[in-house]
Amino acid sequence: MSADRLFLFLGALSAAVAVAAGALGAHALQSVLAPQQLAVFETAVRYQMYHALAMCAAAWTIGRFRGRAATLAGALFALGTLLFSGGLYLHSLAGLRAAAMVVPVGGAAFIAGWLCLAWTAVVAARHPH
Repeated sequence: MSADRLFLFLGALSAAVAVAAGALGAHALQSVLAPQQLAVFETAVRYQMYHALAMCAAAWTIGRFRGRAATLAGALFALGTLLFSGGLYLHSLAGLRAAAMVVPVGGAAFIAGWLCLAWTAVVAARHPH
């Protein structure tokens, strides 16, 4: 599978999971989780959705510009989602405090992904259509 199709697939799948998780949080978890845990869960959902859309943007960018930075951005958004949102999900749902240790690494991956997209906008040549 080409990189643009891979990140479009991962972005769309991640967005679907984020919507399902948001619904779970809004309807089933409010009576189960403490307010602090629910806030952490909602942060995980929000950042997962933002970066699902970012993976779709990376997929579009890969198809439009030459260079590897957009592909790296998509990979960093996927990794960031796994570490940041995944760590917050585990922390809020299972009480695994150790899971919260990877959250900053996921946040750094998100930042690096956005910088890769910015780099692409500045230096990459357009693909001929």
